[in-house]
Amino acid sequence: MGILSSIKDKLLGKKAEAPAKAATVTPSSQAGAQAAARAAAAGKAAEAERAAKAAAAPVDIEAVIEQLVKAKGVKSNWRVSIVDLLSALDIDNSYKARAELAKELNCPGTYSGTAEQNTWLIKTVMKMLAENGGKVPKELLK
Repeated sequence: MGILSSIKDKLLGKKAEAPAKAATVTPSSQAGAQAAARAAAAGKAAEAERAAKAAAAPVDIEAVIEQLVKAKGVKSNWRVSIVDLLSALDIDNSYKARAELAKELNCPGTYSGTAEQNTWLIKTVMKMLAENGGKVPKELLK
C-alpha cells in the first residue's frame, strides 16, 4: 500500500471490503432455498444502500484532520505542510516517504524536498481528496 492510499484510507475511510462469503446452507426444501435467496438479496440491497449513503455524504477533510491534531495535543501547520499533514495522520513523513508520495502523484522533476515541492505535494493531496469525495475548503485547493 502506498502513501497516497494510506492518506485516502485515513481521511476518506477504507475502501469497501468485499463482503464475507456467506456460509453454505443446504436447505431441506425448495421453500428454504427461496427464503435463503430472498435473505441474500435483502442483504445485498441493504449493503448497496449503505454504500450509496456513504458516497453521498462528503467527508469534511478539515474537520477530520483538526480532530486528529487536537487529540494529539500538538501544534500543526497541516494546511501548508505535507510533513505536518502526514504526521497528523500517523503516516511516515520522512524524506523517503515524501519522495514516494511525489512519485505516486507524478511530481514534476526529481523530488529533492524543496519548499516548492512540498507545497506542490500538499496542494495536490488536497485536490486528490476533493476529487475522491472529500470536502476540502477552497483556500486549500488554490
